Amino acid sequence: MINEAKKEIEISEDAAEEELAKLAEAPQVTETPQEITPAVTQVKPAEEAKPRKKKEEAEDIVEEKTYTIPLGKALIMPPRKRAPRAMHMIRAYIVKHMKIPSRAEEEDENPPTISITNELNERVWGRGIEKPPRKIRVRATKDKEGNVTVHLAEGE
Repeated sequence: MINEAKKEIEISEDAAEEELAKLAEAPQVTETPQEITPAVTQVKPAEEAKPRKKKEEAEDIVEEKTYTIPLGKALIMPPRKRAPRAMHMIRAYIVKHMKIPSRAEEEDENPPTISITNELNERVWGRGIEKPPRKIRVRATKDKEGNVTVHLAEGE
């Protein structure tokens, strides 16, 4: 058994030496980094650069409120429909309390949207589909166009 291990080590050493010899025979790249960099790095003009979202969001916030949304009625549903029902309840609560117009009243081409952040979604679905939380604190922000983003409140 020990002899077999020694043979394997010797074989692996020989294979490693062969690989090193092959690498030494390979053609070497003689280009300098100065010749390569202009082709690799291309700078976009200022007009094509993407604006930063965090600064825009900070400037565009018109209204920000914190709510505690009761989700106890989601437990009335069958076990496999509770977390989806809780998400629908959050969306309906925000529509009602942030005064988002219904689709019948809208005449705009771009109706306001409600987006729920991943943190809030993960909190609702955290214990699975059958056990959503009974209540949850959220922070809703409305921008100039009327779009609402729902975040998990700090400290939770």
